[in-house]
Amino acid sequence: MNGGTQGVRASWSRRRFVAVLGGAAVAPAVAGCGGDGDGDGSTGAAREARETASAPQPSSSAAASASPEPAPSPSGPRPLYLGTYTSAEGGGKGIGVASYDPSSGRITGRGTITGVPDPSYLAIHPDGGTLYAANERAKGTVTAVRLSDRKVLGSRATGGEHPCHVSVHPSGRWLLSADYGSGSVAVHPIEASGALGERTDRVVHSRPAPGPGQQGPHAHQFLTAPDGGHVLAVDLGTDTVYSYRLDERKGTLTEVAQAHTRPGAGPRHLTFHPGGRHAYLANEGDDTVAVCGYDAGSGRVTIGAPQSTGAKADPNYPAQFAVTPDGAYAYLANRGDNTLARYAVEADGARLRLLGTVPVHGDFPRQIALSPDGGLLFAANQRSGTVGVFEVDGASGELRLAGEPFASPVAVCALPL
Repeated sequence: MNGGTQGVRASWSRRRFVAVLGGAAVAPAVAGCGGDGDGDGSTGAAREARETASAPQPSSSAAASASPEPAPSPSGPRPLYLGTYTSAEGGGKGIGVASYDPSSGRITGRGTITGVPDPSYLAIHPDGGTLYAANERAKGTVTAVRLSDRKVLGSRATGGEHPCHVSVHPSGRWLLSADYGSGSVAVHPIEASGALGERTDRVVHSRPAPGPGQQGPHAHQFLTAPDGGHVLAVDLGTDTVYSYRLDERKGTLTEVAQAHTRPGAGPRHLTFHPGGRHAYLANEGDDTVAVCGYDAGSGRVTIGAPQSTGAKADPNYPAQFAVTPDGAYAYLANRGDNTLARYAVEADGARLRLLGTVPVHGDFPRQIALSPDGGLLFAANQRSGTVGVFEVDGASGELRLAGEPFASPVAVCALPL
């Protein structure tokens, strides 16, 4: 089913309505928001009841000034970019620009990049010079922004509806995007200037049939596997992780494998262990997680048995994982339970052991991301309109809140560099 059908539009409408009113990188140089889409998959009466409930409005704008970004340095302030919904009541005006202290975690607002509609997900080019945004609207587009002068370099159509995720191929030559509304993925070439060229390929997930409670495919993430030659699409609507071979000369996709969760799991986001042979899958539909095996030769993903998110609230919708650079710990954002689950990573990435949860000190943590050194964890809390920062204990993996959360309107993505 494509995004032009009434059913898919209605499903997206419900998830966006609640998100608005209520609220991992393959290579370090190719950073993106650790999360994607707001993504409630409309699975059952309990979810629909929750999605029509009102919630507190977000706080005021993250920053009104337009001071330039600080020059990145190992010890000085580091850049932080924030995604939002510009079309939401109380939403932002564009991409929030801020900086953070890598020692204390304190965030300082530094303005807004305007002219970018509904930038709900962000990713950075490997050279650090260009920022890319998914413009989560009915007529899907992706936008490039040059960071040196904050110039918007233009937008390109994805060919689908409501893109909720973007990532940059490690070569820096291709932008990958996932359209939630139409259940499709797209590839755009990246020019030498960082600007985007016309789309080179688009694939709609037409098989298998949508899972229980779904009205169509809902592509939620499109990322590059550690081998660089395969790209993986996670589709919540079809309960499938699709593996494609990317032709790095033409920018075209060839499907090579599919991996299926149990029916109704609603896979949302896949995050790789640094070792490259395992990844961790957050299943939004049935409130579980799974350890996945990955074979670089074939591009095939093998999905393991469902495991606990540690959440006590019902309903709860796990959003995504973040894995420490040394691969010792993994963290999961729990929306509904409003917690961060902490896992010990064992057996060289093949096993997760739940250690417990801590409050996120916000409402509806849609996305989390670690700083490049792994010393801080950022949580974008959509409904409370805040970004929480946690200090990460390198030895135990424990999290400690670093000061008061930073006000950011309808915070749906935090990208620390």
